[in-house]
Parts: sequence; C-alpha cells; structure tokens
Amino acid sequence: MKRIGIDVGGTNTDAALLDGDQVIAAVKTFTTADVTSGVRTALKEVIAKAGDEAQGVVAVMIGTTHFTNAVVERRNLGRAAALRVSLPASASLVPFCDWPKDLAAKVNGGVYLVEGGHEYDGRPLVPMDEKAVAEAARKMVQDGIEAVAVSATFSPLTAECEDRAAEILQNEAPDIHVTKSSTLGRIGLLERENVALMNASLIGLARDTTKAFVDAVAESGLGAQLFITQNDGTVVRAEAAREYPVFSFASGPTNSMRGAALLAGIENAMVCDVGGTTADIGCLVNGFPREANNVVEVGGVRTLFRMPDLLSIAVGGGTKIGRDPLTVGPESVGYRLSERALVFGGDQVTATDIAVAAGLITLGDSSKVAALPADFVQAALAKMHENIAEGVDRMKTDATEVPLLAVGGGAMLIPESVPGISEVIHVEHSGVANAVGAAMAQISGETDRIYRDMDRDEAIAEARRAAIAAAVEAGAEESTIKVIDVEDLPLSYLPGRAIRTRVRVVGEAAALNEPVPA
Repeated sequence: MKRIGIDVGGTNTDAALLDGDQVIAAVKTFTTADVTSGVRTALKEVIAKAGDEAQGVVAVMIGTTHFTNAVVERRNLGRAAALRVSLPASASLVPFCDWPKDLAAKVNGGVYLVEGGHEYDGRPLVPMDEKAVAEAARKMVQDGIEAVAVSATFSPLTAECEDRAAEILQNEAPDIHVTKSSTLGRIGLLERENVALMNASLIGLARDTTKAFVDAVAESGLGAQLFITQNDGTVVRAEAAREYPVFSFASGPTNSMRGAALLAGIENAMVCDVGGTTADIGCLVNGFPREANNVVEVGGVRTLFRMPDLLSIAVGGGTKIGRDPLTVGPESVGYRLSERALVFGGDQVTATDIAVAAGLITLGDSSKVAALPADFVQAALAKMHENIAEGVDRMKTDATEVPLLAVGGGAMLIPESVPGISEVIHVEHSGVANAVGAAMAQISGETDRIYRDMDRDEAIAEARRAAIAAAVEAGAEESTIKVIDVEDLPLSYLPGRAIRTRVRVVGEAAALNEPVPA
C-alpha cells in the first residue's frame, strides 16, 4: 500500500513516499510564506523523484502548521461568539477572561450567558433557558457572526444542554457554524471553552486550507484520498479535519515521533526532533506520543484537550547564534535559512553554520564559515548540547535509562552521549521522519466518560466499545483496531459505584482498502 506523507514545519516542508514500511523517495523543501504552494512543490518533487514507483498511491497525509501559526501570529482568525449554558453558576469568570488582550480583541464576537447546565454528578443545575438561546442566535445574525462556540457546565459528562443549544442555534441561524466544547475538551470549563472558541475562530481558515490541499492533491493526478494528521499521531479525513482544526495544532512534532518509532523499530523511547526553528522533545509509549494531562498553552491561551506532552526548546538549524556574549536563540531565521545563514551567503551566524564549521554536516559553502574561531564554534556547540540534555532530562519521568531517537533536519546538533540515555540512535531518513510519520498515521477513536452501577471490567468494556465505534465513524477499518491506552479512576464522591474511564484505540483507514478512483 503506497502513501505519501507531507509535513509542513516553520522552516522546511518534507515529503516521503512509502510502500508499506519502506521509504521509496523523500524530499526536503523550504516552507513558503503561504504554506500551500510549498505543499504543492513538495508533492511534485517527491512524485518526480519516485518516478514509476509513484503509480498506485492511494492516500496523501498532510501535517500542517497553518492553524497553530494563525493563533500564535494573530492572523487569519475569524470572529466567534461564546454561548455558555451555566447560569446562575460561573458568572464571575466570563468567556475570553483569560485570553491575551490582543487575541481576544480579534476573536471576540460577543458573549452570551444563559441559564442551564449540570452538576458534577449529572443532575441539572437549572432548566435551560431556551428562549435566551434563541435570542442570542438572532443577535449573532444581526452582528454578522459566522461561528459560535457552545459550552455548558460538566458537558463532558452529559452533553444534553450543549446538544439542545446547538439545535436551537441551527434552527434560528442555519448559516452559523457551531462548535460544541464537549466534542473537544475535558473536565475544566474555561479550558474546554477556550478550545471551542479557538476552533470556531479557525473554521474559515480550515475550510480554505483544506480546499487548497484537496486541489493540490487533485492537480497531482494521483487520484489519492486526502487525510490530515492530528495531535495524537493519527489522521482523519479532510472533511473531518475541516470541522476540528484545533486537533491539528501539534501534528508536526507528533508526526516526527511516530516516524522515529517506525524507522528505528522502537516503540518506547525518548525522541528529540530538531527542526529549523525548535527542538521538540517527547516520550514514545507503545509507539505513540505520551499525552499531556495538564493545561497546555496555545498562543497564550490555556487549553485542556488531546495534545502530546512536548517540550520545545530554541535549538534548530535556523537558530541565531550570538557572540560577545555567547547566546543560542531564542530567535530563528526560520524558512529564510537559505538566505540568512553564512554558508548560503548571508550575514547571520546560525546553528547550521556552527554544525558546518564543526564538521558535523556538509552544506552550502563551508569556506564562508572557515573564519569562525574554533573556541566560539565549540562553545556554541557545547551550549546547544547542554540545552538538549537538560530538555531530555526534564521530559523523563524516572531514572531508568532509555534510548533517545535523534530525528529532524538538525539531528546532527544532538550530542552522542546524554545523561540518563542508554544510547543515542540516529535513524535512517531521520531528516524526513515527520513526513514518514504522517504517511504511516492511523485513525483513532477515544472515549472519556463516567459509568455508574458497573464494576471495573464492565466499565472498561463499555468504554472500549464506545471508542471503537468512534474510530469506525471516523473512518477506521474495525478489524484492524487495537486498544493503545486504558485509564480508569473510581470516583468515591459520586453515588452508584461511579468510574471515570478513558479508552483510546487506533486502526487503519478503511478508505485505503477501497479501489482508487480512475
């Protein structure tokens, strides 16, 4: 089965064509300002490099930084209204209250608080004020709002209020896109609401981006299906990704970790992915990135949803190196590396220049860095090694020595010996591990809910069935699905032997077993 994986980073856009687990062709191109044309170029080049081997490609998997960049850089964001079903509770902390002021000013399309919601044990707080929801919908239409995020207290336990509010909104304003917080986040009203608001503000960009990717794949003449990679190392069909852009925020580092696991044949290890802008450090558990169980900030906004547990440090191929005093980052030349680095005729000392001067890599014109003092080169290299070693140590959860998989275009910057690491493994095709990970991504399903009046085994079995159903609905082939993560927690403060159970499963895309359109 042939697939093409494409991963868009801040500096490089990589593409790899795989047949099963074997890498047939791989290319690395510079990311473009509009991103989409860079994807087109990478797709065109990898097809040309593969030649006749490109025949029979059934799927293209793309990981993109479009949506994260939009939030971080405050651009291409739409206005979104916030409808919270919670009164008389939670009135003191309104939606957008913890957002950076500049971001809130761009996104805030109105705040509406109405009566309703549930208690932590599933009992209704007060009956939902359906009239107020309808009035809010009419006001949104008057204000020209095209997207709304709906949240309600304890909606992950029972989404009844959010579902009913969404139904009323659709009846009153059919053209408004509705994002329900219960489909995205976990327990924690503000953080879950923040994710829903971000998602609503990105809907316009997600639709445009997805269409551009669909067009790029269509123009390639492959007749392949398009999938978009997600934060947890899996993929969804393009039409599903269009509705939930926030699930693609951290797909880049996740793709690298999944690719590293495949290329090294190791499922449990630390991974350091050194790109052009940052080094992302994470932990592989059973071949998938360890998930973050705490609050993750995106663009200065607190969120709590399906995100990998990653540490990003300012060490990358484009990282600016300063002299007198010696500094490493945090700024990077990014995708302008080919213009700004000394080895490419520029005037900025970068980590790539240090690597070339130290003899770690052959790139550009090495004579351009011959004049760099040897002690400066060694000091800069030592500082980068120190930063990476410290980052790896921070991400380890115990003292057990484990392997470290070195991947990314800047993998040569990773030291050969790291405290607490059994061995540093430089995997084959490490420079395009992210594209390989994208190509090998599977489809996932997850459930996280509270079960009552069941023993532990029954609750887990029920959650497993729900997770499998979610994966099948997302496009997975049921016969290939396997469970990769199970968590259960007895809740003594709730009546009826309550158990909070979370199950995550993955499987191959069913669509890939279907005939490719002519």
